[in-house]
Amino acid sequence: MTFSKFRSIGRSGIEASAIGMGCWAIGGPFLLNGKPDGWGDIDDAQSVRAIHLALELGATLFDSADAYGTGHSETVLGRALAGRRSDAVIATKFGYTYDPGAKALLATDVSPAYVQWACTQSLARLGTDYIDLLQIHVGDLPDDAADAAGEALEKLVESGQIRARGWSTDNAAAAARMVKFPHFTAVQQELSVFKDGPDMLDLCAKQNSASLNRSPLAMGMLTGKFTAASVLPSSDVRGAGHEWVRFFKDGKPLPEAPARIEAIRELLTSGGRSPAQGALGWILARSPHTLPIPGFKSEAQVRDNLGAPGQGSAYRRHHGRDRRYSG
Repeated sequence: MTFSKFRSIGRSGIEASAIGMGCWAIGGPFLLNGKPDGWGDIDDAQSVRAIHLALELGATLFDSADAYGTGHSETVLGRALAGRRSDAVIATKFGYTYDPGAKALLATDVSPAYVQWACTQSLARLGTDYIDLLQIHVGDLPDDAADAAGEALEKLVESGQIRARGWSTDNAAAAARMVKFPHFTAVQQELSVFKDGPDMLDLCAKQNSASLNRSPLAMGMLTGKFTAASVLPSSDVRGAGHEWVRFFKDGKPLPEAPARIEAIRELLTSGGRSPAQGALGWILARSPHTLPIPGFKSEAQVRDNLGAPGQGSAYRRHHGRDRRYSG
């Protein structure tokens, strides 16, 4: 088989590039729980050039969040898409309150009033009058809070401010409750060669929902560029000491991570692919509902990531839906 360059965002009727662009890194520095949660310093002009290159190479899906740089990611994305809004499918997220002056996330809020406020702010930063996919960013919510947010999001669809809605969560049971809302068409889950998510993928298959895949390159580990001697600065989310970072500790790859990469390097690079292209190809082969959204800070990363769609079929043809390497 071959992979289409476009996939549907669930039942929404929205078509997007099979591989999207994750816009966390281009938000620049910001803090979560007092620790850096960005990917180091950025060059906004370079970010804009990278987005323009992505459009030229056929990418249409761009996933941001108001948390990324406390709004800066959305602002840069809006600047890059000025005059080209119709070429893009914009997904963004809300749910973390923030202080833009301090560049810090403060708490969480998904109340109906905040849903409307957050949407209005994102629309302004993005320079658009509608958002294609608005997602709850907070991964775990009580049922009553999730339902209230769901009802508020449905009203935003009815008013034309958003086209569809989703939730960034790895809790398949919680996501299944949201299917009762007619415009709930997507989940955003962590998915990579090292972190499978079969329960969520099964839900997406049954409900015809899209699976946007965050951390598809295991926070860069699956690019193959890290060794046991690699050290990232504390200004990088991977070096900041967050407990939830999987493959790095205090900026250093976990001892077993480089060895795991070497064990599958030949598989990932079969057919002349880069390790990143092989890792994204695995996700595309994993389910027809997946849309990986690797991050980027440079044109080189965009070129590498967007080489995956045309080569993904080699993975399935030679290896099937091989999940031996999922952790």
